[in-house]
Amino acid sequence: MSRLAIKICGLSTPETVGASVKAGATHLGFNFFPKSPRYVEVEQLRALAPLVPSYVERVAVLVDPTDETLAELTAPNVLTALQLHGKESPERTAAIAKRFNLPVWKAISVKTRADIDAAKAYTGAADLLLFDAKTPDGAALPGGMGLRFDWTLLRGVPISVPWGLSGGLGIDNVAEAIRITGAPMIDVSSGVESAPGIKSVDKIMAFCKAAQPL
Repeated sequence: MSRLAIKICGLSTPETVGASVKAGATHLGFNFFPKSPRYVEVEQLRALAPLVPSYVERVAVLVDPTDETLAELTAPNVLTALQLHGKESPERTAAIAKRFNLPVWKAISVKTRADIDAAKAYTGAADLLLFDAKTPDGAALPGGMGLRFDWTLLRGVPISVPWGLSGGLGIDNVAEAIRITGAPMIDVSSGVESAPGIKSVDKIMAFCKAAQPL
């Protein structure tokens, strides 16, 4: 059985970065969407990156980024992947991967099976698909709101690219989510917080323990 990949997203402090690594997270996410309570500046990324071992991936979370924003973020050469969480088309996704020479993830907002089927358009454009809960129309944030979708929608769906599960995951339901979906990667943000944008070291440790089989 291959090792489950765990991404702790929305990190902003040395303490929570260290806790995530110690707990066994394979990916750390840093949010560069200004409207998010988890937003970090490029300078914060540069300060936190040296605390992350080389075997742990460092992922930037972005919403419809411009090339200028991407150039600024990728200049320090500390990121290992870019996660697109906006309305980026397959063409835009592929163009970003080619120009910035980094793996690109595409978040797919899911409410119905049709949303999952539509993700096939990103085959060949995105290196990984992240299935997340669709937020309500007019919501200020595209994710990180603790919402979940019907995980049974992923049952029996052939997914030809690497993928992960996000949206509404927490200590109490992550094992169930893995069992239902067979997700090879799980991504958590608000589920390990004590308040919006404030990560809890204890919750990070408990989540990773709950997610990893004995």
